[in-house]
Amino acid sequence: MTEQHEAPGGVSGRALQKDIPQATVARLATYLRVLATLADEGVAIVSSEELAVAAGVNSAKLRKDLSFLGPNGVRGVGYDVARLRTRIEDVLGLSQGHRVVLVGAGNLGRALVGYGGFQRRGFTVVGIFDNHPEVIGLSVAGLVVCDVAGLAEAVAALEPTIAVITVPDDAAQDACDRLVAAGLQSILSFAPCELIAPTTVELRRVDLAVELQMLSFERVRNADNASEPVAKAAPEVARSSRISHRAPTAHTSAVHQALKHSAAAHTASSHTATEPSSKGSVVSP
Repeated sequence: MTEQHEAPGGVSGRALQKDIPQATVARLATYLRVLATLADEGVAIVSSEELAVAAGVNSAKLRKDLSFLGPNGVRGVGYDVARLRTRIEDVLGLSQGHRVVLVGAGNLGRALVGYGGFQRRGFTVVGIFDNHPEVIGLSVAGLVVCDVAGLAEAVAALEPTIAVITVPDDAAQDACDRLVAAGLQSILSFAPCELIAPTTVELRRVDLAVELQMLSFERVRNADNASEPVAKAAPEVARSSRISHRAPTAHTSAVHQALKHSAAAHTASSHTATEPSSKGSVVSP
């Protein structure tokens, strides 16, 4: 078993958070997804090269990212999957899990509530709200859609830590205002419009149209680059391909199977969300 070390001086994940760049945080979330898949497959040790390939980064960047967590792993041996996973969860604030409420029980809202991946990653949806009479009272993934008019009282009882907004543009600011008034300080919005919130509130926005536009740009760029000599990418490819040229062992076979499963799950999950309908008062069913 590889030797593991805690952060210097017993520093907690929370103390380390202020020093970690935002781009690294995003990649830590990806590493965590891969590690969870490896753990499910029974893989105990993973090398930096294997983890980097599965996460879509080079091994040097991965090692630099993980250096923010304190010393981890042993050179020539690898990382203990379970301990590295726990360490990343601690730094990302996932150790205690999160309770999530969602405003907007339309197509997108119902799809998100029914997505089992949130629960596996420490996010439990505890309430869903809407103001459309035809939606209120419906059961969605075991939760009854409640009237958004009672949001403040429900938040006090449910004690959520994160809120998600899946409503059309014209209702998004009202939903945000209600959540802020109820005491939520971490909000994720799928509405494409800009929202106004106090500086004490962490507000993040996911614009699906923008993501599609970025894919369109990358597709055009990749097509333009297709005619260029592939030799330019040779150094990185050579470094990554060392994994596949080693003699197969029971360990590497299990790792490869887990990484293949992780990549497939990631690809499938990236196409499940749909844009919310603009019909109805908050969001249409």
